[in-house]
Amino acid sequence: MAPGLQRFADIAGDGAPRLDAANGEELVRVDRAASVAFGRRSPEPPGTLFVTTRRVIWLSEAEKGKGYAVDFLAISLHAVSRDLEAYPSPCLYTQIEAEVATDEEAGESNPEANDELELSKVSQMRIILGDPVDALFDVFCHCAELNPDPNAERNGENGWFHGEDMVDGGWVHGDEDMVDENGTQFFNANPIGQNGGYDLSQSVFELQINDQRFEDADEEQEIHENGH
Repeated sequence: MAPGLQRFADIAGDGAPRLDAANGEELVRVDRAASVAFGRRSPEPPGTLFVTTRRVIWLSEAEKGKGYAVDFLAISLHAVSRDLEAYPSPCLYTQIEAEVATDEEAGESNPEANDELELSKVSQMRIILGDPVDALFDVFCHCAELNPDPNAERNGENGWFHGEDMVDGGWVHGDEDMVDENGTQFFNANPIGQNGGYDLSQSVFELQINDQRFEDADEEQEIHENGH
């Protein structure tokens, strides 16, 4: 498992993060005045978000030298959140692989809400921009394809959440997370680093066609039975 959220302080003189160019890491996108919120904590003061081909890096403007980074392989899900009742600002919601708190730790406090942030136990991060987050979402999707889960093919998994992992047949909805721009309580949750090259929209379209075929078959059977 890739390490989760980590502190980042490898910053060049111009204020940009130093990338691992020797291993092919490249800068993909930069967003100024970007805030991040971890778990139930309040958002950090605005800083700069750097998205590379390998990871997401956020550097504080208020506290020089302060930053956080997470590899795409450690981000299990990302989706656009526009439900202002669930969160006061539109954002890109992400889930991060994290250590599971023991019963004793869970009973004492919420590690994501403490003044002293326990990075290894942070499982959610929201990225808040001044601009719409749709373009950032597309960049995350692109970088997910660049960082496939090395265990997915070995385990025979396609990387999409399904069955007991998701609700309503593979769609996440309703709670604190994700809704579409028209207000419908459903949104395609795209896993990060686990895409496996599958076209989810095509799969959903095919599923809808199959559902319609089943409905038509049921209607024909009911008519046939009533007629006899």
